[in-house]
Amino acid sequence: MQLTQVGLDPERVYKVRDAALDRPAIHIALEDGTIAFTQDVMGKITGAFFQGDGEILLTPPDEVERRSMSLFTGMAILEEQFATAYFRFNDDVPGELRPDLRQADDKSELLDHFGLTAKNLASSDGMRMLATFSRMLPMEGLGQSAPGKSTEPKDRFLHARLQGTKLGVFDVYFDSTASEPVMAGQAKSDNGGDTYYNVWTSFEPQQPTAARDAKRTNAETETDKPPVGAYAVRSYKIVTDVLPPTQIRAKAVLQCESQEAGARTLFFELSRSLKIETLKLDGKDVEYIHNPALEGTELARRGNDLVAVVLPSPTRAGQTFELEFTYGGEVLAEAGSGLLYVGARGTWYPNRGLQMANFDLEFHYPSEWTLVATGKPSKIAGDTEPSPANQTSRWISDRPIPLAGFNLGKYQEVTTHAGAVTVETYATKGVEKDFPSAPIQVITPANPLAPTVPATRVIVPSRPSPTRQEVVVGESAAQAIEYFAQRFGPFPYSQLALTQMPGRESQGWPGLVFLSSYAFLDDQQRQQLHFDEYRILLQKSVPAHETAHQWWGDLVTWSSYRDQWFSEGLANYCALMMLLDKNPTGFREVMNAYRQALVEKGKDGSAPMDAGPVTLGTRLLSSKFPGAYDSVNYGRGTWLFHMLRTMLKDAAEKDSGRQKGGEEPFIRALRKVRQRYEGKAITTQELIDVFAEELPPSLRYEGKKSLGWFLEGWVNGTSVPKLGLRSVKITPQGKMNTVSGTILQKEAAKGLVTSVPIYGTGPGREIVFLGRVFADGEESTFRITAPAGVHRIVLDPDETVLTFPKN
Repeated sequence: MQLTQVGLDPERVYKVRDAALDRPAIHIALEDGTIAFTQDVMGKITGAFFQGDGEILLTPPDEVERRSMSLFTGMAILEEQFATAYFRFNDDVPGELRPDLRQADDKSELLDHFGLTAKNLASSDGMRMLATFSRMLPMEGLGQSAPGKSTEPKDRFLHARLQGTKLGVFDVYFDSTASEPVMAGQAKSDNGGDTYYNVWTSFEPQQPTAARDAKRTNAETETDKPPVGAYAVRSYKIVTDVLPPTQIRAKAVLQCESQEAGARTLFFELSRSLKIETLKLDGKDVEYIHNPALEGTELARRGNDLVAVVLPSPTRAGQTFELEFTYGGEVLAEAGSGLLYVGARGTWYPNRGLQMANFDLEFHYPSEWTLVATGKPSKIAGDTEPSPANQTSRWISDRPIPLAGFNLGKYQEVTTHAGAVTVETYATKGVEKDFPSAPIQVITPANPLAPTVPATRVIVPSRPSPTRQEVVVGESAAQAIEYFAQRFGPFPYSQLALTQMPGRESQGWPGLVFLSSYAFLDDQQRQQLHFDEYRILLQKSVPAHETAHQWWGDLVTWSSYRDQWFSEGLANYCALMMLLDKNPTGFREVMNAYRQALVEKGKDGSAPMDAGPVTLGTRLLSSKFPGAYDSVNYGRGTWLFHMLRTMLKDAAEKDSGRQKGGEEPFIRALRKVRQRYEGKAITTQELIDVFAEELPPSLRYEGKKSLGWFLEGWVNGTSVPKLGLRSVKITPQGKMNTVSGTILQKEAAKGLVTSVPIYGTGPGREIVFLGRVFADGEESTFRITAPAGVHRIVLDPDETVLTFPKN
C-alpha cells in the first residue's frame, strides 16, 4: 500500500522559519530549519520531515489530564524543544506552511540523513490514512472517485513524531474523528524490558470533565487504532475446525449494517497469529489489509492486529451487507494435563470490541476433547452421527452479547443448579505443566518386622487435582447466582458453564467463565503454596467475582476505556458483599490489603495510587507503573463502591429513623442500572447519576441531589487521605448533647469532599452512630446532636472510607 511506504520528494525540500501548525490545544512552532515533504499519494502530499529548531506547546484541559502529563514528563503542560519531527496528515499542511517556506540551497543533506527514516515511519499511520484516502478510490461500476469526502472538516488528522531535547522521541496526535481528538504519548520499556505505550494525555478539547464524561462513547487510546466508523455487526455465524494443540481454521460470516453514509474502510481486530485466506463482501472478493499493531499499545499487548476492509463504494445509511472471513493459524496454546489456552495469542474471530451481536457458533474437534462455548447448545441442521475421531457442537446466544469465546479441555463435568439456572463445571484431573508444586511431608512408619529400620520423613511435591473441587466451585457459583439475582434481577442467560483454564487469570464471558486452575485449590493446598489469608479469601471469591461479571461487564458493558473500571470494581465488590455477610473480619482484611497495596511505595518513592484515577482505565498500564492497573481498578474501584454503599445506607437509615434492615439504596440503584442499561454500554457519569437518585437529604452536599463531588474528588481523584479530629466539644442540652469540632483531612487533593461517619461512645462503651458530616478541604467544622451520655467521638470506626492505613 503506497500510504505505508511513501518517501520524501527531492523536489520539495525547503527552508522554513517562524512557521506554525495549530490544532485545538496544540501549537507546533517550526522556528528555523529544513523541511521536506513526501511524494504525492493520489495527487496529495501526506507527510513531511523537519530538522532544525522547533517547539511544541500542548495544554491539557483539566486536573486529571494535567496530573497524567506531569507524571510522565514532569510538567503539567507539555512545552518541549525538538530537533527533528516527522509529520503525517490528511489536510493541507503544505498550504498552512507555504508563506514561511523558501527554496533550500542544499536539498541532499536532509534527504541523505533522514530519507530512509521517513519512509519507515510512514507505515505507522498507514491504516489511519487509508480511512481517509479510501473515500477517493474509484467506485465499483462508476469509474470515478467519491466526491468531496477526503477533505471534510470532520476528518482532519495530524500526527507529529518529535525528537525532544529532554523527553526523547514522543508522539502528538490530533484526530477529529476520534472521541478524544488530542493525544500525546511515548513507547517506553519498564525495568523488566516489557514495552508499554505510555499515554501522557488524551482528551477532547474545550470540554470540562463532566461534559466530556457524559459525551464520551467508544473512546480508544491506541495510537494504531483508526476511527471505526458508524457501522455495526448485528450477527456472527462462525464455523471453526479446532485442531489441538495449537491450530484453528474458521469461516466467519458477519451480517453488518451501516449506521450512516460515507464509510469506505471497515476495521476489525484479529489475532496476529491468524492469517486471512479469503475475504468476501456479499459473495465477492474484497480488498483488505492485515496490519501489525504498534509495539507497546494496548492492541499489541492483547496480541491483536488490525484488519482493514476496503469497500468497493461508500456505504449508504441503513445499508446491510455480509462479510465472510476465512482464516486460520495458531491461536491455541497447550499447557499440559489436557488443558488448552484458547486465545492465548489474541482474539480468535474478527471483532469490533464490545459491541452487542447475536452469535451462532459451530465447532468441529477431536472426540477425546470437551468443548464449551458462549451460548446455548443447539441442534445442528442435518445432524449425523459423529465420527469416531471427530465431533461437532453448535452454540447459539440467548440474546445479543458483547463477545463470544470457547474453551477446550479433557474435562470431567459436574452439574448443579441455581433455581432454574443450570451450572456446569468442567475441570481436568491435573493442572498445567508449569503449575507450582507444593512440598508435603510423607511419613513412612517403622516396619515392625524390621525394628532396626526407623520411620522416615520424605518431602515430595504435591500436584492438585481440580476435579476434586468441581462440586465446591460449582456450588459457589450457584450461590452467587441466587444472591445476585435476588438483588439485581434474573440471571441474564439460560445457563452458566465454568471451565478450568491454565494460568493465574480468570475471565467471565456471557454464560461462560474461564476459571484459573488456582480457583480449584482447597484451603490446605493454598496454604502449602504459601498464600496469605487475604489471598486465600480472594481466591475463594473468584467464582462469585466472575459470575458477577454476567451482570456487570457482559449484560451491562462500559462505554469507553474511562468507564471500564466499573466492571471490575463492581464485580469484585459484589463478590465481597457475599464475604461481608459471612465473614466480616475476612472482608475487612481484604479491604485493608487493597488499601495497603495502593499506598505502598516502590524503590523510586512512588505508589500505585500515584498512577492516576480509575477513569484512566488501560492508561494505568504504563512503564512507570506496570502493576498499577490492578491496584487502582480492582483495589480503589472496590473501595469506591463500598463507600457509596455505606454512605447511602447510613444516611437513609438516619434520615428515616428506621432500624437497620430493609432494601438498601445501593441495591435499588444497581437494579435500576440493570433495568435501564441491559444490553447497552454505560458511562461513569450515567452510573453515578443513578446512585444520585437514591441520595437521602442529609447526603446532599450543598443541598444538591448530586454526587458530582464524589465523581470529581473520588472517582476522578487519587487521594487516600488521613482523617483526624480537633477541638471536640460536647455540650449537654436537655436530654441531648451537642457535639462540635473540626475534622482534619490531610494528604488529600485540594478541595476533596468526603462524607465522614461520626460515632459516639456511650457510658457502657456502646458505639452509637450520630450521622455523617462532609469534610471539605483540610479543615471542616461541624455541629451534630448526640444522645445524653455520649462522652467520646470517633470517626469511621468501621473503616468505610478509603483512608491512609493507620499502621
